[in-house]
Amino acid sequence: MKKGPLAVVGASALWGTAGTAGLLVSADSVALAAARLVIGGAVLGVCAGAGLRRALRPGLLLAALAVAAYQLCFFAAVGRTGVAIGTVVAIGSGPVFTGVLSWALHGRRPSGRWALATTAAVCGCAALIVGGGAQAGGQMVSGVLFALLGGLLYAFYAVSAARAIETGSESGAVMGVLFGGAAVVMLPVLLINGVGWLGEPRGLLAVLYLGIGTTALSYFLYGRGLRTTPVATAATLALTEPAVAALLGLLVLGERLAPLSVAGLVMLVLSLVAVAVPERVRETALASQP
Repeated sequence: MKKGPLAVVGASALWGTAGTAGLLVSADSVALAAARLVIGGAVLGVCAGAGLRRALRPGLLLAALAVAAYQLCFFAAVGRTGVAIGTVVAIGSGPVFTGVLSWALHGRRPSGRWALATTAAVCGCAALIVGGGAQAGGQMVSGVLFALLGGLLYAFYAVSAARAIETGSESGAVMGVLFGGAAVVMLPVLLINGVGWLGEPRGLLAVLYLGIGTTALSYFLYGRGLRTTPVATAATLALTEPAVAALLGLLVLGERLAPLSVAGLVMLVLSLVAVAVPERVRETALASQP
Protein backbone atom coordinates (compact mmCIF):
# COMPACT_ATOMS: atom_id res chain seq x y z
CA MET A 1 0.00 0.00 0.00
CA LYS A 2 1.42 3.40 -0.95
CA LYS A 3 1.74 6.41 1.33
CA GLY A 4 -1.50 8.05 0.17
CA PRO A 5 -3.87 5.32 1.38
CA LEU A 6 -1.79 4.88 4.53
CA ALA A 7 -2.17 8.60 5.30
CA VAL A 8 -5.95 8.35 4.87
CA VAL A 9 -6.10 5.27 7.10
CA GLY A 10 -3.97 7.08 9.71
CA ALA A 11 -6.34 10.05 9.64
CA SER A 12 -9.34 7.77 10.01
CA ALA A 13 -7.72 5.93 12.91
CA LEU A 14 -7.33 9.26 14.70
CA TRP A 15 -11.00 10.05 14.05
CA GLY A 16 -11.84 6.72 15.63
CA THR A 17 -10.28 7.77 18.94
CA ALA A 18 -12.58 10.80 19.26
CA GLY A 19 -15.45 8.95 20.92
CA THR A 20 -13.26 7.53 23.68
CA ALA A 21 -11.62 10.91 24.31
CA GLY A 22 -15.02 12.59 24.35
CA LEU A 23 -16.08 10.49 27.34
CA LEU A 24 -13.69 12.55 29.46
CA VAL A 25 -15.69 15.74 28.79
CA SER A 26 -18.84 16.81 30.60
CA ALA A 27 -20.08 19.10 27.81
CA ASP A 28 -22.93 18.19 25.49
CA SER A 29 -22.06 16.81 22.07
CA VAL A 30 -22.77 20.00 20.09
CA ALA A 31 -20.52 22.13 22.33
CA LEU A 32 -17.82 19.47 22.13
CA ALA A 33 -18.01 19.32 18.33
CA ALA A 34 -17.86 23.12 18.14
CA ALA A 35 -14.81 23.30 20.43
CA ARG A 36 -13.09 20.56 18.45
CA LEU A 37 -13.62 22.41 15.16
CA VAL A 38 -12.61 25.80 16.58
CA ILE A 39 -9.32 24.46 17.98
CA GLY A 40 -8.52 22.20 15.05
CA GLY A 41 -9.45 24.82 12.48
CA ALA A 42 -7.32 27.45 14.19
CA VAL A 43 -4.31 25.12 14.23
CA LEU A 44 -4.73 24.18 10.55
CA GLY A 45 -5.17 27.83 9.60
CA VAL A 46 -2.03 28.93 11.47
CA CYS A 47 0.03 26.05 10.03
CA ALA A 48 -1.08 26.94 6.50
CA GLY A 49 0.49 30.37 6.89
CA ALA A 50 0.81 32.39 3.71
CA GLY A 51 -0.51 29.49 1.67
CA LEU A 52 -3.94 30.11 3.19
CA ARG A 53 -4.49 33.22 1.09
CA ARG A 54 -3.30 31.52 -2.10
CA ALA A 55 -5.74 28.65 -1.56
CA LEU A 56 -8.74 30.90 -0.99
CA ARG A 57 -11.42 30.40 -3.62
CA PRO A 58 -15.25 30.53 -3.56
CA GLY A 59 -15.62 26.77 -3.91
CA LEU A 60 -13.48 26.08 -0.84
CA LEU A 61 -15.28 28.71 1.21
CA LEU A 62 -18.56 26.99 0.35
CA ALA A 63 -16.95 23.68 1.36
CA ALA A 64 -15.92 25.25 4.69
CA LEU A 65 -19.59 25.97 5.36
CA ALA A 66 -20.27 22.31 4.52
CA VAL A 67 -17.73 21.21 7.16
CA ALA A 68 -19.59 23.19 9.83
CA ALA A 69 -23.02 22.15 8.58
CA TYR A 70 -22.01 18.48 8.61
CA GLN A 71 -21.45 18.63 12.36
CA LEU A 72 -24.86 20.15 12.98
CA CYS A 73 -26.63 17.69 10.66
CA PHE A 74 -24.91 14.71 12.27
CA PHE A 75 -25.97 15.63 15.79
CA ALA A 76 -29.48 16.52 14.61
CA ALA A 77 -29.66 13.05 13.04
CA VAL A 78 -28.48 11.04 16.03
CA GLY A 79 -30.76 13.07 18.30
CA ARG A 80 -33.75 11.90 16.28
CA THR A 81 -32.85 8.36 15.21
CA GLY A 82 -30.46 7.27 17.94
CA VAL A 83 -26.71 6.86 17.67
CA ALA A 84 -26.68 3.58 15.75
CA ILE A 85 -28.95 4.43 12.83
CA GLY A 86 -27.83 8.06 12.54
CA THR A 87 -24.17 7.03 12.46
CA VAL A 88 -24.70 4.22 9.96
CA VAL A 89 -26.63 6.46 7.55
CA ALA A 90 -24.30 9.47 7.84
CA ILE A 91 -20.98 7.60 7.73
CA GLY A 92 -22.19 4.88 5.39
CA SER A 93 -23.67 7.25 2.81
CA GLY A 94 -20.52 9.41 2.70
CA PRO A 95 -18.44 7.13 0.44
CA VAL A 96 -21.41 6.53 -1.86
CA PHE A 97 -22.11 10.25 -2.28
CA THR A 98 -18.38 10.89 -2.75
CA GLY A 99 -18.16 8.39 -5.60
CA VAL A 100 -21.26 9.82 -7.26
CA LEU A 101 -20.14 13.47 -6.91
CA SER A 102 -16.64 12.68 -8.13
CA TRP A 103 -18.15 11.03 -11.20
CA ALA A 104 -20.82 13.69 -11.83
CA LEU A 105 -18.62 16.77 -11.31
CA HIS A 106 -15.21 15.60 -12.53
CA GLY A 107 -15.85 12.55 -14.68
CA ARG A 108 -14.07 10.18 -12.28
CA ARG A 109 -16.09 7.02 -12.67
CA PRO A 110 -15.44 4.62 -9.74
CA SER A 111 -14.34 1.11 -10.65
CA GLY A 112 -16.50 -1.96 -10.22
CA ARG A 113 -14.06 -3.18 -7.57
CA TRP A 114 -14.56 0.05 -5.62
CA ALA A 115 -18.35 -0.32 -5.84
CA LEU A 116 -18.31 -3.90 -4.53
CA ALA A 117 -15.81 -3.20 -1.77
CA THR A 118 -17.63 -0.02 -0.71
CA THR A 119 -20.96 -1.85 -0.57
CA ALA A 120 -19.40 -4.55 1.61
CA ALA A 121 -17.71 -1.93 3.80
CA VAL A 122 -20.97 -0.04 4.36
CA CYS A 123 -22.74 -3.30 5.24
CA GLY A 124 -19.94 -4.18 7.63
CA CYS A 125 -20.14 -0.73 9.21
CA ALA A 126 -23.90 -1.13 9.66
CA ALA A 127 -23.51 -4.56 11.26
CA LEU A 128 -20.74 -3.30 13.53
CA ILE A 129 -22.77 -0.39 14.87
CA VAL A 130 -26.27 -1.87 14.91
CA GLY A 131 -24.91 -5.02 16.55
CA GLY A 132 -24.10 -2.88 19.55
CA GLY A 133 -27.80 -2.81 20.34
CA ALA A 134 -28.33 0.98 20.39
CA GLN A 135 -31.97 1.97 20.16
CA ALA A 136 -33.54 4.22 17.58
CA GLY A 137 -35.29 7.43 18.49
CA GLY A 138 -38.79 8.48 17.57
CA GLN A 139 -38.32 11.00 14.73
CA MET A 140 -37.04 8.50 12.21
CA VAL A 141 -37.83 10.15 8.86
CA SER A 142 -36.43 13.58 9.67
CA GLY A 143 -33.42 12.01 11.41
CA VAL A 144 -32.53 9.85 8.41
CA LEU A 145 -32.88 12.87 6.12
CA PHE A 146 -30.50 14.87 8.32
CA ALA A 147 -28.05 11.95 8.26
CA LEU A 148 -28.22 11.69 4.47
CA LEU A 149 -27.68 15.43 4.19
CA GLY A 150 -24.66 15.03 6.46
CA GLY A 151 -23.25 12.31 4.21
CA LEU A 152 -23.76 14.54 1.17
CA LEU A 153 -22.07 17.49 2.89
CA TYR A 154 -19.09 15.31 3.80
CA ALA A 155 -18.84 14.14 0.19
CA PHE A 156 -19.03 17.71 -1.07
CA TYR A 157 -16.19 19.03 1.06
CA ALA A 158 -14.05 15.94 0.41
CA VAL A 159 -14.48 16.23 -3.38
CA SER A 160 -13.89 20.01 -3.22
CA ALA A 161 -10.68 19.52 -1.26
CA ALA A 162 -9.45 16.81 -3.62
CA ARG A 163 -10.15 18.99 -6.65
CA ALA A 164 -8.29 21.96 -5.18
CA ILE A 165 -5.27 19.76 -4.36
CA GLU A 166 -5.29 18.21 -7.84
CA THR A 167 -5.24 21.67 -9.45
CA GLY A 168 -2.11 22.74 -7.59
CA SER A 169 -3.12 24.01 -4.15
CA GLU A 170 -1.04 22.88 -1.19
CA SER A 171 -2.96 20.24 0.78
CA GLY A 172 -2.20 21.91 4.12
CA ALA A 173 -3.51 25.23 2.85
CA VAL A 174 -6.67 23.61 1.49
CA MET A 175 -7.40 22.05 4.87
CA GLY A 176 -6.59 25.36 6.54
CA VAL A 177 -9.25 27.10 4.43
CA LEU A 178 -11.84 24.39 5.03
CA PHE A 179 -11.42 24.06 8.76
CA GLY A 180 -10.33 27.61 9.50
CA GLY A 181 -13.54 28.76 7.84
CA ALA A 182 -15.56 26.15 9.73
CA ALA A 183 -13.95 27.33 12.97
CA VAL A 184 -15.21 30.87 12.35
CA VAL A 185 -18.72 29.53 11.73
CA MET A 186 -18.70 27.28 14.80
CA LEU A 187 -17.25 29.81 17.25
CA PRO A 188 -20.66 31.43 17.97
CA VAL A 189 -22.12 27.92 18.49
CA LEU A 190 -19.43 27.22 21.07
CA LEU A 191 -20.00 30.52 22.87
CA ILE A 192 -23.79 30.07 22.91
CA ASN A 193 -23.44 26.61 24.44
CA GLY A 194 -21.02 27.90 27.09
CA VAL A 195 -17.34 27.29 27.75
CA GLY A 196 -17.36 26.80 31.52
CA TRP A 197 -16.60 23.10 31.11
CA LEU A 198 -13.22 24.02 29.60
CA GLY A 199 -12.13 25.02 33.10
CA GLU A 200 -11.94 21.36 34.08
CA PRO A 201 -8.35 20.11 33.55
CA ARG A 202 -9.48 16.72 32.26
CA GLY A 203 -12.00 18.32 29.90
CA LEU A 204 -9.45 20.84 28.63
CA LEU A 205 -6.87 18.15 27.89
CA ALA A 206 -9.47 16.02 26.13
CA VAL A 207 -10.72 18.85 23.92
CA LEU A 208 -7.13 19.86 23.07
CA TYR A 209 -6.51 16.30 21.93
CA LEU A 210 -9.75 16.30 19.96
CA GLY A 211 -8.86 19.59 18.29
CA ILE A 212 -5.17 19.00 17.64
CA GLY A 213 -5.06 15.22 17.24
CA THR A 214 -8.39 14.15 15.80
CA THR A 215 -8.97 17.30 13.72
CA ALA A 216 -5.78 19.21 12.85
CA LEU A 217 -3.36 16.28 12.57
CA SER A 218 -5.93 13.92 11.08
CA TYR A 219 -7.02 16.32 8.34
CA PHE A 220 -3.41 17.22 7.62
CA LEU A 221 -2.85 13.51 6.95
CA TYR A 222 -6.12 13.25 5.01
CA GLY A 223 -5.04 16.13 2.77
CA ARG A 224 -1.68 14.45 2.19
CA GLY A 225 -3.49 11.26 1.30
CA LEU A 226 -5.69 13.03 -1.23
CA ARG A 227 -2.59 14.00 -3.22
CA THR A 228 -2.25 10.47 -4.55
CA THR A 229 -5.48 8.68 -3.56
CA PRO A 230 -8.72 9.06 -5.55
CA VAL A 231 -11.27 10.80 -3.35
CA ALA A 232 -13.81 7.98 -3.73
CA THR A 233 -11.21 5.48 -2.48
CA ALA A 234 -10.25 7.81 0.36
CA ALA A 235 -13.88 8.12 1.46
CA THR A 236 -14.19 4.35 1.65
CA LEU A 237 -10.90 4.00 3.53
CA ALA A 238 -12.26 6.57 6.01
CA LEU A 239 -14.59 3.82 7.25
CA THR A 240 -11.56 2.76 9.30
CA GLU A 241 -12.99 5.21 11.84
CA PRO A 242 -15.82 3.02 13.24
CA ALA A 243 -13.53 -0.02 13.27
CA VAL A 244 -10.97 1.78 15.45
CA ALA A 245 -13.72 3.16 17.68
CA ALA A 246 -15.09 -0.35 18.21
CA LEU A 247 -11.65 -1.77 19.02
CA LEU A 248 -11.00 1.00 21.54
CA GLY A 249 -14.34 0.30 23.16
CA LEU A 250 -13.34 -3.33 23.42
CA LEU A 251 -9.76 -2.87 24.64
CA VAL A 252 -9.93 0.37 26.65
CA LEU A 253 -13.51 0.72 27.85
CA GLY A 254 -14.17 -2.97 28.50
CA GLU A 255 -17.12 -3.14 26.13
CA ARG A 256 -18.16 -6.41 24.51
CA LEU A 257 -18.96 -6.92 20.86
CA ALA A 258 -22.00 -8.96 19.86
CA PRO A 259 -21.45 -11.67 17.22
CA LEU A 260 -23.09 -9.45 14.60
CA SER A 261 -20.66 -6.63 15.45
CA VAL A 262 -17.67 -8.99 15.22
CA ALA A 263 -18.83 -10.17 11.80
CA GLY A 264 -19.33 -6.57 10.71
CA LEU A 265 -15.86 -5.61 11.93
CA VAL A 266 -14.24 -8.45 9.97
CA MET A 267 -16.22 -7.57 6.82
CA LEU A 268 -15.30 -3.92 7.18
CA VAL A 269 -11.56 -4.60 7.58
CA LEU A 270 -11.46 -7.00 4.62
CA SER A 271 -13.34 -4.51 2.45
CA LEU A 272 -10.94 -1.70 3.31
CA VAL A 273 -8.00 -3.90 2.36
CA ALA A 274 -9.73 -4.75 -0.91
CA VAL A 275 -10.15 -1.06 -1.70
CA ALA A 276 -6.52 -0.11 -1.05
CA VAL A 277 -4.30 -3.03 -1.96
CA PRO A 278 -5.49 -3.80 -5.52
CA GLU A 279 -4.58 -0.27 -6.60
CA ARG A 280 -0.96 -1.01 -5.75
CA VAL A 281 -1.07 -4.29 -7.64
CA ARG A 282 -2.62 -2.63 -10.68
CA GLU A 283 -0.08 0.24 -10.66
CA THR A 284 2.82 -2.21 -10.33
CA ALA A 285 1.57 -4.22 -13.30
CA LEU A 286 1.26 -1.09 -15.43
CA ALA A 287 4.71 0.09 -14.44
CA SER A 288 6.23 -3.25 -15.52
CA GLN A 289 4.85 -3.00 -19.05
CA PRO A 290 7.32 -1.98 -21.80
